[in-house]
Parts: sequence; structure tokens; C-alpha cells
Amino acid sequence: MPEGLDGSANRTASSYDEAMDALSSLITRRSRADASNEGDRFDFMFDYLEMLDLEESVSKMNVIHVAGTKGKGSTCKFAESILRNCGFHTGLFTSPHLIDVRERFQLDGLDVCEDKFLEYFWWCWNRLKEKTSENKPMPSYFRFLALLAFKIFAGEQVDVAILEVGLGGKFDATNVVQRPIVCGIASLGYDHMEILGNTLGEIAGEKAGIFKQGVPAFTVPQPDDAMRVLEEKASQLDVHLQVVSPLDVNLLNGQHLGLEGEHQYLNAGLAIELCSTWLQRTGHMEVNYLDQTSPLPEEFLRGLTTATLQGRAQIISDQFIDIESPGDLVFYLDGAHSPESMEVCAKWFCHAINEDKKQQDSSNQQTDNSSASLDLVHGYGCETPRKSSTQILLFNCMSVRDPQLLLPRLVKTCANHGVHFEKALFAPNLSLHNKVSSSALAPNDLRVGLSWQWSLQKAWENLINKERAIIRKDGKEDKEMHAGSFKNSEVFPSLPLAIKWLRDTVQQNGSGRFQVLVTGSLHLIGDVLRLVKK
Repeated sequence: MPEGLDGSANRTASSYDEAMDALSSLITRRSRADASNEGDRFDFMFDYLEMLDLEESVSKMNVIHVAGTKGKGSTCKFAESILRNCGFHTGLFTSPHLIDVRERFQLDGLDVCEDKFLEYFWWCWNRLKEKTSENKPMPSYFRFLALLAFKIFAGEQVDVAILEVGLGGKFDATNVVQRPIVCGIASLGYDHMEILGNTLGEIAGEKAGIFKQGVPAFTVPQPDDAMRVLEEKASQLDVHLQVVSPLDVNLLNGQHLGLEGEHQYLNAGLAIELCSTWLQRTGHMEVNYLDQTSPLPEEFLRGLTTATLQGRAQIISDQFIDIESPGDLVFYLDGAHSPESMEVCAKWFCHAINEDKKQQDSSNQQTDNSSASLDLVHGYGCETPRKSSTQILLFNCMSVRDPQLLLPRLVKTCANHGVHFEKALFAPNLSLHNKVSSSALAPNDLRVGLSWQWSLQKAWENLINKERAIIRKDGKEDKEMHAGSFKNSEVFPSLPLAIKWLRDTVQQNGSGRFQVLVTGSLHLIGDVLRLVKK
């Protein structure tokens, strides 16, 4: 039994679905945490730690704390993989999850197992239910998850706890850690502005809230407004803030990063500095990389080249389609949901399909050469048929985000690389924002409105072919717009129907390959993975 749990508190016999129902009851509408509401009562987090007897354990944890708009999850994964390959017992807390909430809690690179999760979950749940009150209610969803992470990492006695900030920094639940070993700020941009502020300076100020007196911190090159605020906050707290450069590809000795995309060299560079500083400050100097001119240690290399992260620059063939060549329907998954990350996603997608084309051409050339040799023997000509590739976009985003900012960045970047989408598909997510589901699929017959998908379709059509926008004289949208009359796009009432359309089209085509970029929402990515991955 994990340390700190007693039999009376365990409810391992309870179903996983019961735990998910309990967790769902904590979901509330996110509001801006600021001085006017005492950080949405951030001080309660310290009371919750006391209720769970976690104060001493958290104060002794060797924490790497990472905030940012883009790349913080990748940076954390690189750091975890590096330190695990250095021989340390690692704990990683990230968000969001794609399919199963246990993805948020990793021990030594693996999701916490279901039995262990339930033991820790019900121990925390029962203790908090017993000690909270009307004046100090149960913690909200993310705060409970952060507390659960602290309990898991304390019980499993991890050597290092790597914490990814959920939202912002200053009032984030993970910021209850008062003495991390080192802090990192990944790339900053515009996201969650309704909560974090409308300018890069305001957003940077929230992220810099994780800086602690005298604790070293690292960041990547930032826009001037953001960097100015980070430096100001660091100076106030006597924080030695250093700006790191992207990892030099030559240091990989011909190998490739485990996470795809040019932007990952920036995240890898940040992770290397965080790990080197963590090793130095915790007295582990046998493996280190403080001298930037020397080759990377073998442990660092293994960590960087074997890191994995679902839903970011991930390529997967449909594993359920009933055709001879499953590679004819390939999904390119990336959870980009800000203008800046859309551009990065587009560059990765274009590079990936160009690399795929090169491989196809090379494979066909080898086949043609073999066929030519046989032709000389048998006396007849033969030409290998080449399959054409069609690019499709499958998109959804939260209604708080502006498709007029997201879609143009995607389309323009792809066009600059010679890639054009034949069609865009829009469908609502399966997963619900007010319900945590188990890894089983959500029901297909969820009754959801499609007004947001029609708005996305209209934005797409205006972008691709403005004159196709059909507006009635009285200013209301014509019913034809909702009847799928557009040639450039289609709205589906559910995601499974969109996937079925893709499968049917591939089967009917026979001579073509479909490359589907899925982006705009990590919830969408998780739902697609449930439908196409065994």
C-alpha cells in the first residue's frame, strides 16, 4: 500500500467511473484570479495542503516549475525524459489530458496505474470532504488535481517533481510550491486573455508569478513587451533570469528529437538548462551539461530523442479502417489553439507531408527499378501507379477563441509552403467540458447545437472564397449555408460521422491518399485518438 494511505480511507473497490463523477462535480466556470478576489482565494491551497498533511512533503520536493503559453508541456516532457534517463525516479504533472485523466500524473514516464490512482484519489477526496466546510469548500477541479499530484509524488517518494502550470502562474494551483529548485518560462503569446489579461505584458506578469526569491529561472527569447516584464519581476525577487538559445542540432549526433517540429529545439534548449541547473543545485554533478561547448551527455541525448507527447505533432494511420492500405488515411494531430501555435503547426504539417512525399517517391522509384528488370525478362512494360495525396482539415476550437485569428495563420502558412486544403470539416467534440469521462468513448448521440460549427464554416468559406458567403437581404444567414452547400467545407453533427465520411471517401476513391490535419483543440485531438487508435 502506498505510503500515507490507510485501509479505512481506501475505496479501490469503487469503480473508476465513480471517481470521474466525483471529480466532475468540482468543475466550475473559470474566473479571473486577481487582487479583487484574493486570487480566487488562492490562499485556500495552503489550507488544503494542511488538511492533507502535505505541507512538509511539498516543502521538501525537488521541483522544476514551468509556465508559458506554448511549449511548456513539451519542455516538461523533455526534462522528465532527461532526468529519468539520468537514473532518477521522476514525477510529472501536466495538463490537459487527452483521453484519460491519469495521463496528467506520470511516474517514471508512465501514467499512474488505475489501482494506485484510485487509492490516492479516494484518500484525498475523503479527507477533504471531512475537513472542508461552507466557508472553506472543496477545491475546484484543477486545484484538486494539483493536490492529488502532490499526494501521489509524496507517497511514491519521487526524486524530482516536474510541474507544468495549468493556467497563468501567480494564482495557479501548482504555485503553492514555495521553494522550487529551478523555474522555466516557455514561449509567451496571446491565449486565455479573458483570464490573464489583454497585453503580452499583463500575460508575462501572470507567468512570472512563479518566480521565487533567489531561485534561478530560465526563459526562451520573448517579444520585447513580455521580456521587459519578466526581467522586471526577476529583478524584484533577486532572480537570476537567463535567456536560453535553441538546441544546436549538431549536438544530437545525427539523431532526432523525440518530439517533432522545428520549435521543439527551443523547448529542448530550455529543458537542458532546467535539468542542468536541477542537477547542480541538488548536488548531482556526476552527470551534467553546464559547459555548453562540450558534447551532450549520453543520458541527455537519450532523454531528448526518446521523449514522447500525445497530441502534439503526432502522426497516426487510421487503425480501424477496412482497406488493404491503412496508410491511405493518415491523421496529423496537433493541439495548436493560439495564432502563434497555428503557424508552428502549419509549418510542421507541411514539412511532414513533404517528407512523406519524398518517401513515397523513393519507394516508387525502387519499385519501378525492380519492375523494369522484370520487364526486360518477360518482355512487357509496366508502370507503378502513383497515388495522389489530398489534404483535409478537421477543425474545432473553443468559442472563446477567434477563428478569424486562427484560420488565416494556418491557411497562409500552408499556402506559403505550397500546401492547400481540398476541404475543411467541422464537428463538435465528443468530450464534455463539464464532465470527466473514463477512457471509454462518450456516447455518439449527444445532442449538441451546431451554431458554432456553422460559424467556423462561414469563417472558412469567407477566407477561402469570400464571394461564396451567402447572406440574405435581411442580414440573416441563408438556410443554404446550413445545408452544406459550400464546396470548400462541410459541417457534421458529430465527430464519428466526420470520421465515417473520411473512411467512406477513402474506400470509394481507391487510388488516393488522404492526409488529415486535426487541430484547434486538444479536446478534439483526444476524441479523434479514441476513434482511430486501438
